[in-house]
Amino acid sequence: MRQRRLKAGIAVGAVAALVLSACASERVEDAEDLGYDPDATLIIGTAGEVTSLDPIYTADGESIRVARMIYDTLLDIRPGTTEVVPGLATSWDSDPSGTSWTFELRDDVTFHDGEPFNAEAVCANFERYHNLEGAAQSPPYYWRLLSGGFANNEPEAGLGEPNYQSCEATDEFTAVIDLAEPTSRFPRLLSLHVFGMHSPAALEEYNASDLGPWGDVQWPEYSTDHPTGTGPFRFVEWDQATQEVRLERNDDYWGETPTVAEVIFRAIPDETQRVESLLTGEIHGFDLPAPAHWDTLEAEGMNLLVRDTPVNLLYVAFTQEGNEALQDLRVRRAIAHALNREGLVNALMPEGAEVATQFTPPSLPGWADDVITYEYDPDLARDLLAEAGYDEDNPLELTFLWPTEVTRPYMPSPQDMIELFAPDLEAVGIEVEPISMVWGTEFIPAVIAEGEGDLHFLGWTGDYPDAFNFIGTWFASANAEFGFDNPELFEKMAQADQTVEEAERIALYEELNREIMEFLPGVPISHMPNAIVLAPNVEGVVQGPLANERFDQARILTE
Repeated sequence: MRQRRLKAGIAVGAVAALVLSACASERVEDAEDLGYDPDATLIIGTAGEVTSLDPIYTADGESIRVARMIYDTLLDIRPGTTEVVPGLATSWDSDPSGTSWTFELRDDVTFHDGEPFNAEAVCANFERYHNLEGAAQSPPYYWRLLSGGFANNEPEAGLGEPNYQSCEATDEFTAVIDLAEPTSRFPRLLSLHVFGMHSPAALEEYNASDLGPWGDVQWPEYSTDHPTGTGPFRFVEWDQATQEVRLERNDDYWGETPTVAEVIFRAIPDETQRVESLLTGEIHGFDLPAPAHWDTLEAEGMNLLVRDTPVNLLYVAFTQEGNEALQDLRVRRAIAHALNREGLVNALMPEGAEVATQFTPPSLPGWADDVITYEYDPDLARDLLAEAGYDEDNPLELTFLWPTEVTRPYMPSPQDMIELFAPDLEAVGIEVEPISMVWGTEFIPAVIAEGEGDLHFLGWTGDYPDAFNFIGTWFASANAEFGFDNPELFEKMAQADQTVEEAERIALYEELNREIMEFLPGVPISHMPNAIVLAPNVEGVVQGPLANERFDQARILTE
């Protein structure tokens, strides 16, 4: 029964996409004929408050969701897909080495403060990122990922030489960006709204790059009160008392005119309250409803838009450093065979979830169809443990860390998951000590920065459509989370990242996925659909596998 309803929800999204396409040339003045209110305010509930309105300093979904409305990027993602398409850049190309990139820009765009968008503005943005100093070097996760460092790295940052070298405006609407080495991350990462284009005049006027000395982040006025992009909505206010951000339509937008007058993002941390707020009409929608609420929402007539091609992964990581047992491949294989992953998917996840075979989702090029797999086989797990020297007289003892106070697109219920997996391990003779930790303040620092515990749950939702965004996140270099040193693997990861020819790079990704699953640094568990839910009178929002929806073409129906 659920499958039928989910397909209906998906169909509504598809119809909305067709209507949007068919009406792309319509103006807001035609709203009455089209049956929607152009003066309406769309209210979206969020799971938390934004951290900064300057997206280069953010990595959280709530802040980036707002940034999509205020800023445009050079590259974009076609709604409902993972396809990279033109944004503020109409085209881009590189030299044969993959280190010099030329971007041709739109010539009819202005920033919200009236300043022109052009190649000089693009270069001003990149030079700003490159020259950040002091505390401003601490938050920009994605600039670090793209470039690896800054012009003058702070000693405490622990960064290397930057890959970004320079940006030149060769004419008014042509910008050339030079890198030291080719990388698969460039230019794909530029589709992320953390790299939205800012007005250089506003950046300077409101001290956007001054966050104070290292270790003492102080948000400048730009980050809280004056974000200035070229996007479909202009910033109005961020009321930190009510935890609301209010935006208004940019009537001078270079693209399609937004179909609502205002958008409000309202923080409602408790999901039960978000559901109630939607059902009572206080908000028009929210992202990532827990699968347990899907039936209720649909039964109440809500529009559940399911992202049925998930670009995410849930995994169990092995932290090998300091653990002789986990350094033994036989033990790692035993754990993989002991975990009933299919049982967990069937018990806890929505229709369409699937058991993962590797650390790359099947929807991305680079996924390999011939990796070694580890089927649920408790007898084989016991045999492997015995070979490694563990039995009833010498049991293997492991801690298993799991997070509380969190629901992620790949992880609907951590407590239910540990209650299934701990008995699986105990059934083959492994003594498990489950340890719960609060997600943001305890769990993430413990597993990512400190490498605590023997096993833990974690996962990833894709930022941009490339396999390196997954396997490169974990296995491009030594890190505390997995705690192993494999120079040969790291070298091959670097080779793949720097391979310019796409077909050759994808072939290297496939080879890497095979090698990773033979080395087995952890157990990939599942890929899980997730959803965004909207009120019945809201149309025009197209769900996408990267959860990067914008609301500029949302329509609030009048009937």
